[in-house]
Amino acid sequence: MKKTLIVIITILTVIIIVTSIAVIENSKTIKNIKKENKEFELVLDKEIWGTDVVTLMNKAIDTNEKNQIVKDEKGFYIENTTNSIKIELNMINGENIQTVQMETIQKVGTIGFIQNFNLIKFKCSKIEYHDTTKRIKKLVFEQLEE
Repeated sequence: MKKTLIVIITILTVIIIVTSIAVIENSKTIKNIKKENKEFELVLDKEIWGTDVVTLMNKAIDTNEKNQIVKDEKGFYIENTTNSIKIELNMINGENIQTVQMETIQKVGTIGFIQNFNLIKFKCSKIEYHDTTKRIKKLVFEQLEE
């Protein structure tokens, strides 16, 4: 009887420890996701300069590289369902609006973008999240002036 009781208590203790560790790890993951998202969410519906847009693009590119997001044959990150980040800019081109991906600006050169758009204001008009992880998957910026 004592032996059975000791086995049951041991099994229950192991289950409690494993469950506690899982809950703590999940809590840490959620906290990290909120911290990462907050860095990008600060700009939602705010006017920022072109240099700030480049800073966010660099952060998104660094995050994609850290998360080993795969690129297609044209050099664009392929969106996944967990942790990829894309940034789109809706740029004023005369009378038209042209959508430009962050990878395009990176290819052409961020220095040129900064030289041409550092004093231009942009507004983050939209943020999308991954359904499964609730991490930011896409930010859309609108150019406010030409």
